Amino acid sequence: MRADAVTLLVSALLGYLLGSIPFGLVLTRLAGLGDIRQIGSGNIGATNVLRTGNKPLAAATLILDSGKGAIAALLALAWAGPEAAVFAAGGAMLGHSFPVWLGFKGGKGVATALGVLLAVSWPVGVIACATWLAMAFLFKISSLSALTALGLSPIFGWIFGGPLVAGLCLFIAVLVAIRHSANITRLLKGEEPKISFGKKKA
Repeated sequence: MRADAVTLLVSALLGYLLGSIPFGLVLTRLAGLGDIRQIGSGNIGATNVLRTGNKPLAAATLILDSGKGAIAALLALAWAGPEAAVFAAGGAMLGHSFPVWLGFKGGKGVATALGVLLAVSWPVGVIACATWLAMAFLFKISSLSALTALGLSPIFGWIFGGPLVAGLCLFIAVLVAIRHSANITRLLKGEEPKISFGKKKA
């Protein structure tokens, strides 16, 4: 049974509200590290939290940002089916990238994207995670890893989930690419910094 328009809209809205919770900002403030938006790239995601030198906090941000996307999709799936899950997933992505609480200035959506893909179609999510890890291991550039993993996801979305999942993957890939526009410019210039696991210098 197909979900009606109101159900899909509500799913997207609830997904947006869940996705807009800025865990990176909340956790760094609770840890006494100040405003993450004033550190490193100014992003609220796990990669920038790692720049504080607090690895457990970065890991917690990664898990929570992934989890909020997965929970949004799974709740909608249980409530109204696969279509609603896809709309909730898209809403969560928009919420993380453009949270109303932070003046629509949010994260780049990679962790949330991996979470929603694992929830909507776990094979696609697993492949995306594996691709990210492989690229990170080879090149040690977070943005390149993310853009490659999510850029390929529509292909695997079509194979394992059909048009609905492929459409979600395409939406995510485009949104993440837009959020990484500055990173793409630096990649083309060979100036994109590599992943660092060292502590922040005093």
